[in-house]
Amino acid sequence: MRRAHNRDAGGRSSVLTDTLGVCDAEPGSGFGEQNTMLKKNDEIILKIEDMGADGEGIGKYQGMTFFVKDALMGDVVRAGVTKLKKTYGYARVLEILEASPYRVEPVCAFHRQCGGCQIQALSYEKQLDFKQKKVENNLRRIGGFPEELLQQVMEPIAGMENPFHYRNKAQFPVGTDKDGHVITGFYAGRTHQIIPNRDCALGVPVNREILDRVIGFMEKYHISAYDEKTGKGLVRHILTRYGFATGEIMVCLILNGDSLPHQEELTEALGQLDGMTSISINCNRERSNVILGKQTKTIWGQPCITDYIGNVKYQISPVSFYQVNPAQTEVMYGLALEYANLHGTETVWDLYCGIGTISLFLAQQAKQVYGVEIIPQAIEDARRNARLNQIGNAEFFVGKAEEVLPEFYEKEKAQGRKPRADVIVVDPPRKGCDAKLLDTILKMAPPKVVYVSCDSATLARDLKILCAGGYRLERVRAVDNFCQTVHTECVVGLSRAET
Repeated sequence: MRRAHNRDAGGRSSVLTDTLGVCDAEPGSGFGEQNTMLKKNDEIILKIEDMGADGEGIGKYQGMTFFVKDALMGDVVRAGVTKLKKTYGYARVLEILEASPYRVEPVCAFHRQCGGCQIQALSYEKQLDFKQKKVENNLRRIGGFPEELLQQVMEPIAGMENPFHYRNKAQFPVGTDKDGHVITGFYAGRTHQIIPNRDCALGVPVNREILDRVIGFMEKYHISAYDEKTGKGLVRHILTRYGFATGEIMVCLILNGDSLPHQEELTEALGQLDGMTSISINCNRERSNVILGKQTKTIWGQPCITDYIGNVKYQISPVSFYQVNPAQTEVMYGLALEYANLHGTETVWDLYCGIGTISLFLAQQAKQVYGVEIIPQAIEDARRNARLNQIGNAEFFVGKAEEVLPEFYEKEKAQGRKPRADVIVVDPPRKGCDAKLLDTILKMAPPKVVYVSCDSATLARDLKILCAGGYRLERVRAVDNFCQTVHTECVVGLSRAET
């Protein structure tokens, strides 16, 4: 990628700082009283000295903290004030007066409008640094873990050699432009305005050809696009999945209806693509932001595609939960397996197991694995994937993790048995683990807990509870599953503290 340096009159590259951090400041923790002379739409000059957890640049004007979207640490910007609070404010970049030494030329022309790639203009090396510090700061500030401990347990973030074209799944909203032409792409940040873009830099290249053929089909046969405002129109979204290990392709059209006119013509056009394996339609008549409806019908090929993570094979349907970055997922699950330190005799509980991705990884080295997931379809997928891989020591249950594990614990106690768990693995949604579940883990007291997290703030909150209840932080490693964005995964190994 080409670096975008500003140079002074002598041709020297401007370097404003040597470090990149994640600011501890949050809205409401400003550093002075509001400058009463400032008002909305005023223009100010800001030196961006830090970056917030959502990737926004942070600078001060006369002691007042400003959060500036699309500004990077090291930039000097002319900014327009968009909102003022008592002790802090928000602004937008009007002009970059001096570019940060970490600023690079973005690969995608739509990176600022699109809500997907918040930090694509930041060099990848500094993206990794930003995420490492984000995890560390949350563990320190929210979890209360001391700096000296974090220096011992935190391992370097696992990044990618090529941080583009890594997503095996994409969901493209469909609409029309002001001239009535069918468009697809991604929503602009915090809106439902479609930015026309058929060639996302994070998706697989074949997506462009798929979208071209679907849009061409819609225009030829006058198939209408869905209009969120009126609730009319047929095609709502185009979902694609790609198996990186197998080359298999899936296309699913989400419809505001039960059938697709002239579907044979579409399947003929898409079926010519190398690797096309599954074409389906999904019915969703709901006036909501939920993309997929409850009914899916295969109209060409197979109902699923297959892919591998490591040597474990998975079947993936349009509604399956499956990690979007398979290369980094293999790294992440490898860490979970390493932190669990299994020897073939252990009983393992995998909570929030999805389609059994981690469960089947663990089952290769454990005596018995129990997986728990609230979504029935995901458990069906998990059981099918276990059979597909001839894994007989993994059993799956439908239910809430915060209900299934406590019920198991109480039932075992009532029958006079010690509830058995050598390792408990949790991979919760962004909101983290339920308090009742954490309490049950502490009661069962397995020798090891492995926590896989997609939100380091809720991770830090839960780790604080577990460590206060008798666990010790052993190993922490962030994994960059979502390059060019502010999000990151994290794997943590915990062990029972010696008493």
